[in-house]
Amino acid sequence: MFRVREVSCRYGPVTALHPTTLAIEPGRTTVLIGPSGSGKSTLLRLFIGLARADSGTVEFDGAPLEPARLAQVRRRIGFVIQEGGLFPHLTAADNVSLVASFLGWPPDRIRGRLDELAGLTRLSPDLLARYPRQLSGGQRQRVSLMRALMLDPAALLLDEPLGALDPITRFDLQGDLKSIIERVGKTVVLVTHDLSEAAWFGGTIVLMNEGRVVQAGTLADLRERPADPFVTRFLEAGRALPA
Repeated sequence: MFRVREVSCRYGPVTALHPTTLAIEPGRTTVLIGPSGSGKSTLLRLFIGLARADSGTVEFDGAPLEPARLAQVRRRIGFVIQEGGLFPHLTAADNVSLVASFLGWPPDRIRGRLDELAGLTRLSPDLLARYPRQLSGGQRQRVSLMRALMLDPAALLLDEPLGALDPITRFDLQGDLKSIIERVGKTVVLVTHDLSEAAWFGGTIVLMNEGRVVQAGTLADLRERPADPFVTRFLEAGRALPA
């Protein structure tokens, strides 16, 4: 569904992504993982046109992602960022339905979709009338996920969606998010720096470092057939709890 061919990206003098070629398989979950500054979020932003490539081509659904197509393509891609990115002056319901309202959906269709998504994400419908400041971190992330799914997109991009949550809330949402991903059956690309989270969501793991893809494959591939010493170092970086 997504493909980059020899794509590079710079922010001023800093190279965020060296020439990279990668294909994201449709209908599956791909996890981009690596240390801070490895280029994983830049790659995700290239997929939706929020970053511009300095060289190479970015494709979505077999066609180049060109400026003239961006508005149309973005309606087919749901995007969830860390901490949700909700508009503070809108209620949860208005945040979720903002684009649908802009596109002219009738109120009954919007209400039906809101009810459907609240059930899918296990968010109490009563909370839809609240503003983001009146919601917990986990509730805000559920609303953000509802917003990303509102138009029933073909693909879902998740940029560290659980990174700002406390461990218990994060654990609970990991289980719910995995269940949601399995139920909706979409192409999903998830960014994380947490190896256990990457292993939990499964699928293809793309390990990045210093703006390059070091290795892509299953967790077993990375563990048993590391392509570079960095792969083993990254997998072994977690500290065990003291006895």
